[in-house]
Order: sequence, then C-alpha cells, then structure tokens
Amino acid sequence: MDLINPSRSIEQKSRKFLKSLTRKEPSELLLVIGTGVSAAVAPHIPALCSWRSCIEAVINAAEDLEVLHPSDIGEFRQKVTEDRDLLVLAHDIIRKMSPRTGDTKPNFFQDCLMEVFDNLHSQIQNPMLFDAILQLMDQGTMVLTTNYDNLLEIFGQQQGKPMESIDLKCKEKVVQWARGLQKYSVLHIHGLFTDPCGLVLDPSGYKDVMHDQDLMEEFQELYRIKSFVFLGCGETLRDQIFQALFLYSVQDKVDLEHFMLVRKDSHDHFYKLQAEMLLHGIKIVSYGDCFEYMPQYFRDLVAQICRRRSPADLQQDGVQDTSGGDSSAADSTNLSIGTACSDCVKRKQDENGDVTEKRIRKGNDTDFGGS
Repeated sequence: MDLINPSRSIEQKSRKFLKSLTRKEPSELLLVIGTGVSAAVAPHIPALCSWRSCIEAVINAAEDLEVLHPSDIGEFRQKVTEDRDLLVLAHDIIRKMSPRTGDTKPNFFQDCLMEVFDNLHSQIQNPMLFDAILQLMDQGTMVLTTNYDNLLEIFGQQQGKPMESIDLKCKEKVVQWARGLQKYSVLHIHGLFTDPCGLVLDPSGYKDVMHDQDLMEEFQELYRIKSFVFLGCGETLRDQIFQALFLYSVQDKVDLEHFMLVRKDSHDHFYKLQAEMLLHGIKIVSYGDCFEYMPQYFRDLVAQICRRRSPADLQQDGVQDTSGGDSSAADSTNLSIGTACSDCVKRKQDENGDVTEKRIRKGNDTDFGGS
C-alpha cells in the first residue's frame, strides 16, 4: 500500500458518485475501516500501512527489546517476505513471545506493540478522513474496524466526542452497538493493541462468538439490513474472521447492497473485481488511480450523503418527500419508477418491518448473562 506523500499533488478530475450510495441515510450505513485509513491519517507510522508492515515493525521491536532469539528474528524476517498467510505468521510470533504453558498472559508481545504504537495521539497528521467519519457517526453511521489501533477514538476524543473502543469480549456492549445504542463506539473485531490478550488472529479465537447464536444473528442481521461501506480495506474480504462473521454467514447475497472504495491501479483487475464482488452483493467503486485521492474523495462523498436536502432536491432525485417538511426524515425507500422498481421498494419496506419487530422482541428477551 502506498503512503500519502504530502508533496504530491492530489488534484484529480471531478468524479461521479453512485446515487445508490449518496441517497442512503447515514443511519443506513455501516462503515468498515481498514489499514488504509490509518495509513492515510498517520503516514509516518510504518506499522499502520499494512499487515506486513505491522508484523515487520513488531519483529524490529522484538529485536530492539531483546525478547526473541536472533535465530528466531532471522527466521521470521525471512517468512514475512514470502507470500504466506500473515495471520498465521503473526500467531507464531505471539506464541514465541508467550509462556510455553499456552497461556498468553503475560507475554512480551504486549511490550512490542506498545513500542510500535507509542505516542499515537501525536501522530495524526492528515485528519480529513477522520473528520468525515465523525460527521457520519454524528448522524447515526455505525463503525467497525479490522485495525488494532485506536487512532479514530483518540481523534474523536480530541474533538469532544465520547468515543469508546469495544471488542467481542463484552457481549452486552457488542449487542448494544449492533442495535445502534453505542453511537460513538468503534467495534474492533480483531481486538485492540492496548489489550493484547484480547487480540484474535484466526477464526478459532472466535469459537465462543461463533457458537453464540444470538450474537451471530445480530451480526447477520446487520449485514442484511445495513449497507456496509468498506474504506481502506484491501484485504478485508479475504480476512477469515470477517468472512466467518459476515461474508459467508448470510445467504442470498445478491439481494444485498454494500460498497467498497478501492484504488483503480489496473483496468483489468478492477473490472474483474467488480464482476466478482457483485456476487457477494458488493459494489466496487474507484476513488481514483492513486492512494492520495482517497481522503478527498471520501470527504466529498460524505458531504453528498450528509447534505440536508430540500423537498425540491428530493423531487429532482426521484424521492417522494413524506417527512412533512423535514427532508432529513424522508423515507429513502420511496423511490419513483426509474430509480427502483416497485417490487424492490415493497421488499425493502417488508424487510424493515420484520427487522423492527424482531429488534423489539429481542430487546425484551435478551439476557446478557453477566458477560
């Protein structure tokens, strides 16, 4: 993944946005942020650039702190350059720095992570993406991340937002988040570097979650009723944990409508990916042909989604204003012919009705069991 170069011009031609995305209400979206977001915001921290860069930084920290034998350092450096499963490699590194009893606490991995991610609060240099994300969160967009860092939460707290990082260990908070009751919470499905014992590197670490039918239903329901927007997530769809929680747990994926913003560095690869991802209900959208264009594109996209439209704007877009003068409350499913067929509108309305009834019923029945 390329880093943003401040000296490089980020001017590009004006780009069109998919109306199927810009007509969404912020509360209909779930934003999935990956390493590309952290790399854009804090470009001078190599560990934030990619999984490979993070593992390399951990190996370097282990060498500096003298917590791994030199022969192990050499072996891991060789493996990280090879085309192999990086999650497995990270798991092997953690095991090497953990007690041989199999207990992961205490271990030296935590010290390495603290070394790698030291002083994150002072490393935010390009906050444009975070400003746009917070704008969406203000209006009800949920946020999930595969990242181990908490840069977004740090920035949000600096802006006076009651940000909170949560992981899958606390079922009660996860369920509240899934139901939209944790407005400024960010769900870290892989865990957080500040709590290395909670890090999850392979699906076996999620066995308790996978066997929790209520929790899995919450995740599956989100994937059915929300439009996921993937940002800076080049590897997320190949992530085994994300696949298990969302991608392969929901049937009838062609009925879904999710979006992934990517760099179009190759026409052939881009259009092949578009065709393949439609089978999963995911629309691939290009923000440009270089990484530097992503922050500006996303900021402009958010401005389109969050703009307060007048009844005249809604009519021009083919949306019936049913809000009684409050354009922000217009039902985005009431589309005229030419925007969406009546069968699709009816199905969407039926789904929303079923979801509302289900959530009310679950809200009365849920027992968090002291987790």
